Amino acid sequence: MKQEIQIFEDKKVRTLWNETEEEWYFSIVDIVAILTDSPNPQVYWRVLKKRLRDEGNETVTICNGLKLIAPDGKMRLTDVANLQQLFRLIQSIPSPKAEPFKIWMAEVAKQRLDQLQDPELSIEQAMLDYKRLGYSDSWINQRLKSIEIRKDLTDEWKKHGLREGLQFATLTDIITKTWSGKTTKEYKQFKGLKKENLRDNMTNKELVLNMLAELSTKEISETTNPETITDHQNIARQGGEIAKNARLELEQKTGKKVVTAFNAKQTLLLNQDDSQKG
Repeated sequence: MKQEIQIFEDKKVRTLWNETEEEWYFSIVDIVAILTDSPNPQVYWRVLKKRLRDEGNETVTICNGLKLIAPDGKMRLTDVANLQQLFRLIQSIPSPKAEPFKIWMAEVAKQRLDQLQDPELSIEQAMLDYKRLGYSDSWINQRLKSIEIRKDLTDEWKKHGLREGLQFATLTDIITKTWSGKTTKEYKQFKGLKKENLRDNMTNKELVLNMLAELSTKEISETTNPETITDHQNIARQGGEIAKNARLELEQKTGKKVVTAFNAKQTLLLNQDDSQKG
């Protein structure tokens, strides 16, 4: 399952996309918070769930508990429901936002199904999501390009029989460590991140060099046709070295470090301050 944050009227809704069922699952607590404006949506949902269960409401009994990223960055078990279940639950929550929220949920589901048919729509949606969160146009363009380059690299790995998970993570760590001097974990710690996506918290310069490292790794792999995991590890280092050399030369010319502790939250706040001053 793939986790995503959806936005309804500037409020976040945690969701999971189940590829097997081709269906969204929504965090019930997040939806309760939006519909009720309750200061404690967890308590509201707990009371409502007990009442519905006492009434014999089947919707409550079939709601799933899945792990989602909590505000503190940890994965916590959270009640979720699919679209059909939510439509039933919303009927039990008196709210003027109920109807527009139903329309929004239906649109989210439709968009995802449309994206499965036309991948370009996924890119357009990602662009809108990043823009809504406050990222600059130049950063968004770099980020979308980095997604494309990353996919080309992972497709190359898959072509050679490598598996997602440990093998992909190991090779990614080698690339990252080689060009930046930090493993993925160390890089995230340096930026003060927990479960957040590292690339979503890179500056333009960091993104460009990470793309160069991954693009170089893919190109070398295509040329040399590696056979073993050791071969792939050596190629990952070679790809990372190309970006490392570019980083060192840029730092020497500018006197500025490329790898910084800046994360998206800090950068977006700076952008907001600049726009307010203007």
